[in-house]
Amino acid sequence: MISVWRLIGRTCKMHCYENLVNCLTCWLILMGVIHLLTHRKIQSSYGRHMALSPPVRTVPARLAWFIQEVPALVIPLLLMVTSQKPSIIGIYMVLGTFSLHYFQRTVIYSLLIKGKPFPLSTMVAGAIFCILNGSLQGHYLLHCSPLDDEWSADYRCRTGLVVFYVGMAINIHSDYILRNLRKPGEEAYKIPTGGLFEYVSGANYLGEIIEWFGFALATWSLPALAFALFTLSFIGPRAYYHHRFYQEKFKDYPKIRKALIPFII
Repeated sequence: MISVWRLIGRTCKMHCYENLVNCLTCWLILMGVIHLLTHRKIQSSYGRHMALSPPVRTVPARLAWFIQEVPALVIPLLLMVTSQKPSIIGIYMVLGTFSLHYFQRTVIYSLLIKGKPFPLSTMVAGAIFCILNGSLQGHYLLHCSPLDDEWSADYRCRTGLVVFYVGMAINIHSDYILRNLRKPGEEAYKIPTGGLFEYVSGANYLGEIIEWFGFALATWSLPALAFALFTLSFIGPRAYYHHRFYQEKFKDYPKIRKALIPFII
């Protein structure tokens, strides 16, 4: 076992693979643009937007969320543990926030979720994305980032972390509201109320978008910004479709409520 860890350590003692980092960063941005263009009229087929015709293979929601999210938790942690570079507090702090989000998503959220089964193809695509993005963010921060020990005191790092945790709090609280909308046995959709749901239909999505833009500020890196833009491109439109779903289903849906940004859109 010790020899295995030594081998992993030697493997992870690497220089910055700048070309690979640049390719993955461009890939994130390109995937966001492609998603916007291909999902203008229809959303990704999971949750309330899932179409089961023709029949598709599905995976229970809890298992699907765990499998697709766990790579983004494990890979950065493994890179941190096996990295032989000197520890830089600022880098470990911001990379730790990334891992914290995915710990909450992998361990807590997946155990509490009550959603519909996931299409197998959606789960596999999500897992591949988390593998690539987790590797990108972890490798860049540990082996490419110019941040030093003083970065943790920089106003950009501190402001970004505050924004990240505000977004995370919004996201977790909004998920709590959604989980408790229906009593056991109920299947009908209800109008979410409380928190930022008083102002937007996609409060949980808004929270996650805020998280990743805070992460981008805290890391001051292009790969993190690309991830934030991808998140906006991926779940921003989903908030719009949720908003339209509520408006069509409930005639008394609050007029003041917007899709994603309070009072704006």
